[in-house]
Amino acid sequence: MLKEVIKRIVSNVLIAFYQPLLFAIVLSMLFMFMYLYVHYPEESQKNWLSAVKVWGKHLKRDSKFRKMLYLSFCCAMILFRTLLNRSISTNPLEDVWGVWGIYKFDVNLGQMVLTTECIENVILFVPYMILILCNFSDRLLKDNLKLSQILKKSFLISFLSSFVIETLQLIFHVGTFQISDLFFNTLGGIAGGIIYFIVMKYIKNSGK
Repeated sequence: MLKEVIKRIVSNVLIAFYQPLLFAIVLSMLFMFMYLYVHYPEESQKNWLSAVKVWGKHLKRDSKFRKMLYLSFCCAMILFRTLLNRSISTNPLEDVWGVWGIYKFDVNLGQMVLTTECIENVILFVPYMILILCNFSDRLLKDNLKLSQILKKSFLISFLSSFVIETLQLIFHVGTFQISDLFFNTLGGIAGGIIYFIVMKYIKNSGK
């Protein structure tokens, strides 16, 4: 029974993240063209062919460019999963409390069904927070690698990001506003902050 549940959870999560993959790749690549246009206008304003060559050059040599590309890809995945690929809801406040486990009651079937919403919400925000800290550590942490500081920033950023998403769902009537989504997104952000701290601490200690 447990093996079957784990198998279904893994399968559902992989499918959920596979669906927006192509969309996220295309959107992040287009975003990085705009990034080049703003940050390296002298290199990318000649023509499209020149812009493509510059894009490839920075992808190979510029770690800052790659980190921003990964972040834009992650944001595109979140955007697709939370706003763009959602059905219109007549009442986005119909389930404010949300789903807190791997089972929820299906009104149409009249029984409990397996769901991976909470797991997806956690997983989405783990890489998001890691990449936010990787890209903006100088502004957010000011080279101060303290766990308390990282946890504070991770909590604030992930909570506010999730709150904005939930509010947009409410305004545009896509999906439903759920407290559980806020909780699990924030939990994923905090987990991402902890992972970032552990990795950076290891890199710092190994470099001594």
